[in-house]
Amino acid sequence: MRTMLVTGGAGFIGSNFIKYMLRKHDDLKIINIDKLGYGSNLDNLEDLKDNPHYEFVKGDVCDFETVKNVIKDADAVINFAAESHVDRSISNPSEFVDNNIFSVKTLLEAIRKVNPKTRFVHISTDEVYGDILHGSFTEEDRLIPSSPYSASKAAGDVLVLGYARTYNLNVSITRCTNNYGPYQFPEKLIPKTIIRASMGMKIPIYGTGENKRDWLYVLDHCEAIEKVLEKGEKREIYNISAGEEKTNIEIVKTILKILGKDENLIEFVEDRPGHDIRYSIDSSKLKEHLGWKQKYDFNTGIEETVNWYMENKQWWEKLIDEKVLSKTPWKLRW
Repeated sequence: MRTMLVTGGAGFIGSNFIKYMLRKHDDLKIINIDKLGYGSNLDNLEDLKDNPHYEFVKGDVCDFETVKNVIKDADAVINFAAESHVDRSISNPSEFVDNNIFSVKTLLEAIRKVNPKTRFVHISTDEVYGDILHGSFTEEDRLIPSSPYSASKAAGDVLVLGYARTYNLNVSITRCTNNYGPYQFPEKLIPKTIIRASMGMKIPIYGTGENKRDWLYVLDHCEAIEKVLEKGEKREIYNISAGEEKTNIEIVKTILKILGKDENLIEFVEDRPGHDIRYSIDSSKLKEHLGWKQKYDFNTGIEETVNWYMENKQWWEKLIDEKVLSKTPWKLRW
C-alpha cells in the first residue's frame, strides 16, 4: 500500500483532496498532519475518522522532529500547509512570513535527510505573479507578489526550487487560481457572501468591485494536483486555471440571484491595501503535457457551492463571529 503525507489536510483544499484521493484509490493510506490553526477544521474530515486508510496527526510542520517522524515512510508528500488569508497578512505579516517560509524549509530538510526519494508536490498560488491587466502569466514569468501572503508563498517556491536543484529532490510546484466549493472557511469572498446574504446582512464589496479573478471549483483542483503528482516532471511548475474570469461584483450578484436576495444588500466599502486588479494564468502546460481538463463550469460549481452552504449550516455556524464576517478584516488585530 502506498503512503501519502498531506500537510494542512484539515483546511479547505487539503480536506477536499484527501477525500478525493481516498474515494479514488483503495491502495492508498493518507497521513494528515495539521496544527489545526484558524483555517483548519477536523469537521471537514469527520466521515473519515474510522477509515483505516486515513490517519490524523496533530502537529506543526515547522517542527522538524514532528515532520521527521511522519515523513520517513511517505512515498509522496503534498504540501497544503500555509497561512492563506490575504487580509490577515496585511494586519499581521510576521505570522505569514514565519509559517509559509519556515514550514517549507522544514519539510525540505526532512525530505533530504530522512526520505530523499519521496515525491514532493508543493501547492502554491497564482498570486505570486502579481496582477496583470492583459494576457496571462506562464510558468516562466517572473514573480512580483503584492501582499505579505503572496510574497511569503513566492519565497517558499524559490526555496523549493533551490533545494530541488542542490539536492536532486523529486519536486513539482503547482500554482492555482482562486478556489471555491465545500468547506471553505467563512472569511473568504464566496462563503462570506453566501452566509451574510442568507442572514440578511449587507455584503461588503472592496473598492469598485471590478477586481477580477479566475475561479476554479475545488474538485477540479484536486484532480489537477493528482495529475502533477503522477505525471509531473521533476523541478517543473504547473499553473492551474479555469478560464472563468469574474469580477467580485459579478460573483456577489450571482450568489444573490441564486439565493433569491435583492442586490440592495450590496455595500461598497474602502478597498484593501495593495489589492491586485486582475489575476490570470495560462495552464496550457498542464493540459497539453499532463492531460488535465476541468469538469466544472462556474455556473454549475457555484450552484453546488451555494446549495452546500445552505444545507450545512451546522458546519459554518460554529465558525463565524464578527471578525470572521468583518467588512474590512485587514483593519483588525488577529
